[in-house]
Amino acid sequence: MYEQIHLYKLVRRKILPLSPRSLKRNQSLQEQAYQALKTAILSGELAPGQRLVEVQLAKQLQVSRTPIREAMQLLQHENLIANDTNDTLRVATISVTDAAQLYDCRIALEQLSVMETCQNATKSQLKELEQMVEQAEKLVDKPSQLTSFRLLDLDYRFHRLLAKCSGNPWLVSLLDRVFDKMQLLRIQTTKNNPQVLEIRTEHRQIYEPLRDRNSCAAVKAVTEHLIASKERVIREVQQLQQDTTTVQ
Repeated sequence: MYEQIHLYKLVRRKILPLSPRSLKRNQSLQEQAYQALKTAILSGELAPGQRLVEVQLAKQLQVSRTPIREAMQLLQHENLIANDTNDTLRVATISVTDAAQLYDCRIALEQLSVMETCQNATKSQLKELEQMVEQAEKLVDKPSQLTSFRLLDLDYRFHRLLAKCSGNPWLVSLLDRVFDKMQLLRIQTTKNNPQVLEIRTEHRQIYEPLRDRNSCAAVKAVTEHLIASKERVIREVQQLQQDTTTVQ
């Protein structure tokens, strides 16, 4: 089951997923190692491109290398860890092509999401969506690293709730897989440019037609929102690649 990493809460509470006491001995060490590593990757504690060394990770989690190795194999299968050209395991990074294709998947899935949400969302779900929009708008004059984390969290929860409101659990499951990869992409891009994520006005433009049960307008709004986000993020990934090439 997917567990969203509330980034701003991790920062405020200083939760370190890789602390020595993070594993519960009454559960599978492989599963616990997997969850700890996945949490660290999706929160940015283990940064995109960072080298992963079994011995070091085993020491941090106070387990043998076997559950670490097994957990890393699962994360490779999920494309959150990858081999580089030297066959070294690293946290996955997202290329321009990856970013474009991920956004294309999201656009297709979320068009269906808002169409079905217009038909199936309850009044309480619509109210929850509105509260998320209002929370984002209140952050407009509070720029900080914490604000960026909170906006990331709000953006994820808003779009995932849209999928839940659709009443289609398969859609939620498919989007969860895309969201994991998108989380890596956002960590990669917002680190140098927090403004790459613009949700304060765009989420309201999605919410209002949902509230009115206007599926055509909702599809148009979510498509425009994701296309605009895609363009901003791709520009940022291209700039990061240029900067890396210049340094090398």
